[in-house]
Amino acid sequence: MSKNILILSSSPRRGGNSDLLCDAFLRGAQESGNRVEKIFLADKKINYCNGCDICSHTGKPCPQKDDAAEVIDKMTRADVLVLATPVYFYAMSAQLKTLIDRCCGRYAEMGDKNFYLLASAAEEGGELAQHVFDNIQGFLDCLDNPVVKGKLLCGGVWHKGEIKGNQALKEAYEMGMSV
Repeated sequence: MSKNILILSSSPRRGGNSDLLCDAFLRGAQESGNRVEKIFLADKKINYCNGCDICSHTGKPCPQKDDAAEVIDKMTRADVLVLATPVYFYAMSAQLKTLIDRCCGRYAEMGDKNFYLLASAAEEGGELAQHVFDNIQGFLDCLDNPVVKGKLLCGGVWHKGEIKGNQALKEAYEMGMSV
């Protein structure tokens, strides 16, 4: 059965290492017959949450006029969410964290979904870079019944394009095929 998949690429660099992981996942997911949309967050205007409590306290839409509502609406309608990030100081990118913070009013609508987590890091070993998944898990722990179906961390890639030819691209493709 075809699934509705939303890929959120939070790299600030189009064609950056984590963005290329997204593209590989996307190809695999499309080839296995799924509906896939990729959003490059750097193309969107997403402001920081200002803590006004309108969304969480009153249930009204966020009063900010930016692209967050559109992206969050797509997140709520997706069957599968792919969260992809470069690793900065063992945490997710600011772009992804900013979007997650804006989910406050609608996170309860994001339960019962499958998640795939993709990351690229300069550090080769990856043990410390695994903290990025703990960081993202904090968001998932707030959702009802999220299922993490896959995690992929490609270490040793810092500069744009260094991931080309890396086995991780094949793994991301296969992960997409398996959805």
